[in-house]
Amino acid sequence: MASEKTSYPKEKIRILFLENISDQAVKTFKVQGYTKVEKITKALTEDELIKEIKDVHILGIRSKTQITPKVLEAATKLQAIGCFCIGVNQVNLDAATKHGVVVFNAPYSNTRSVAELVIGLSIMLIRRIPDKNKAAHEGIWMKDAKGSFELRGKTLGIIGYGNIGSQVSVLAEGLGMKVLFYDVETKLPLGNATDGKTLKDVLGKADVVTMHVPETSQTKNIINKTTLKYFKKGAILINYARGEVVDLDALRKALLDGQLSGAAIDVFPWEPEKNGDRFQSPLQDLPNVILTPHIGGSTEEAQENIGEDVSAKLFNYLEKGITFGSHTVPALALPPQERSHRILHIHQNVPGVLSQINTQLSKHNINIVSQYLKTNEEIGYVVLDVDRQLSNKAVQLLKDIKETIKVRALY
Repeated sequence: MASEKTSYPKEKIRILFLENISDQAVKTFKVQGYTKVEKITKALTEDELIKEIKDVHILGIRSKTQITPKVLEAATKLQAIGCFCIGVNQVNLDAATKHGVVVFNAPYSNTRSVAELVIGLSIMLIRRIPDKNKAAHEGIWMKDAKGSFELRGKTLGIIGYGNIGSQVSVLAEGLGMKVLFYDVETKLPLGNATDGKTLKDVLGKADVVTMHVPETSQTKNIINKTTLKYFKKGAILINYARGEVVDLDALRKALLDGQLSGAAIDVFPWEPEKNGDRFQSPLQDLPNVILTPHIGGSTEEAQENIGEDVSAKLFNYLEKGITFGSHTVPALALPPQERSHRILHIHQNVPGVLSQINTQLSKHNINIVSQYLKTNEEIGYVVLDVDRQLSNKAVQLLKDIKETIKVRALY
């Protein structure tokens, strides 16, 4: 199907990438003949985005751009949003679903980058390297073994045993650590890792605790003044997950009281809009604390992988109707169909829509070569391959169905 021309002029499709997304994403579309590809290095405010998005068909963002219902209301031509990061918290998924906008992300592409850094931080903190580094920069020689330990033989507690947490588990075992994990869902342990069953159990046994949970109402401040008391005295906390999962004021007190001996934090409840902006945190100026500016997955390899992953998903939807990996429109993995035209129909999921589609096309003697349907609670997604000679008529008939949200002819 790569040799087929699309039924829409590629030069009229506008693609907008924000937040300095990898050039790999731009390249993916340009080599396929899309000429209106624009890249902006910063995030846009809601008002800026409302003005900018009116003629945009494909939007690429990272974690700072907020896609609100107002933005989606203004995005009358928008087909898909690519979140070039792990999460999709920045997109109002309910509104995107209502408007039939497909939302993709890259849940696996920076997994290795985060996992490697967590292991590196564990070594730095358990050896108290931040303190020794600071002293050396200040001209003080601090050659001392007190309070410095090896990771080998220590217990790593992983809160959230998903893509990143499980990979951290494998790397930690390679260094001779024991691994305990806690997850609200049943997960198959890798290697010799053990399911700790309860959060309290894991926190009480771990020498190093690393957070790898999503940001939800259940995980907000899951590490707080109460749960910090469960930690083994002198333990280390690493949060490279989400900013809202740790109460930083409570963590500061636990560090000052000696309940914890160190911490590494990469994500914060509030983060500056752009590089160079002033940053403040309750954890500044504390000993054996490493603060980093949300760079857990920020390696060149990860950004390139994310660029390839998300742009491929966007491209496959734009040209083939494939929604595999979507968080809004139901996920369909579709084979190509020769000698036919493909039409996408997104509609409200109410009884009788598929029957209407088939009845209308049958009435007008439009032959359906193949048909695919997937639904979720809100919407249905039908992909139709029809006779070429009658595809324009088919598109108009589908638009006239009352429950229609979006109709698009691909080729």
